Amino acid sequence: MNMIVHPGSSSELRRQSWRARLLGSPFVADVLAAADRQLVHAPRTAALIANWQGDAAAAALGLRLNSAVHALARRGIPPVLKALFDHRHNDFDGALATTFETEDRFIANWMRSPTQTNEVGRAAALAAALLVARGATGLPAEVLELGASCGLNLNLGRYGYDLGGRIAGNQDSAVHIAPRWNGSAPPAEPLEIVEARGVDLNPLDPRDLATRERLLAYVWADQPRRTKRLEQALEIAQLAVPDVEGADAQIWLEERFAEPQAAGTCRVVVHSMVLQYLGHDQREALGTMFQEAGHRACSKRPLARISFEWNQARTEVHLKLTTWPGQTTRLLAVCDPYGDWIDWRG
Repeated sequence: MNMIVHPGSSSELRRQSWRARLLGSPFVADVLAAADRQLVHAPRTAALIANWQGDAAAAALGLRLNSAVHALARRGIPPVLKALFDHRHNDFDGALATTFETEDRFIANWMRSPTQTNEVGRAAALAAALLVARGATGLPAEVLELGASCGLNLNLGRYGYDLGGRIAGNQDSAVHIAPRWNGSAPPAEPLEIVEARGVDLNPLDPRDLATRERLLAYVWADQPRRTKRLEQALEIAQLAVPDVEGADAQIWLEERFAEPQAAGTCRVVVHSMVLQYLGHDQREALGTMFQEAGHRACSKRPLARISFEWNQARTEVHLKLTTWPGQTTRLLAVCDPYGDWIDWRG
């Protein structure tokens, strides 16, 4: 069945379907395209999308809906959806129509919560930037992460990496990340993290079954390598539980900047795919805080900012490093949003 239903259609679902196909996930693209056509069967979900307050793209409504559907498929509900995700048929419209008719309330409730994509693949880009920061300062890092979610990337020092031939991190780790790499390798520096803390408005506990279910649902169903990597990172986090505090990022960072910084360490603030969820005033306030903290930085107590974020046009993800004293900003790389490939410019 391939019904094309116009009432209740969502341009955001079509946009995300197009992006998923562009990013090499045709299955997710087909799920979202069918969801757009069959949205009339889910009045609660359709109303939620149509009446969304704010930027639907920035809120990633398409990803929220896809993850809700994926969560249901992982539970085996309804069976026709489970069979679709198991590739036992390809009737996307029929499966989504049935799912919307029976699980509309679940999907709408799921979508009200923010996205939870604690993508471990991005740790490779962050690790590469830390190597550059180490080369610039000669000092180990005290890492502070904004929007840390479950804190899996706070454990980046526990993972192993192949960064364009540059071997870094813990090569005995169950999590080994080797993105497709273009360009020269980052500097041959130790990946040394003396402390790692994070903040999130709604921090997730990796020991909690519902948390693990939610994170795994946000991994695209046709990317099993990402799923396996996330499962392994969650296993590591059972024993090495990340230090993530529930608080407003701006207030938390202001408090961290007010704390004494140990001589001989570089304070590194990291954020990946966070700025899109902040308003203009919040982003401006963060910039001001960095400027003020940067003025206090010195060679024995330097400051660095690692940013893994969309550019303003949302056409590329830029990995940037800013260091103080002196305020030097470099574009280190253009990256895949999930860290699968890195085009190194550093």
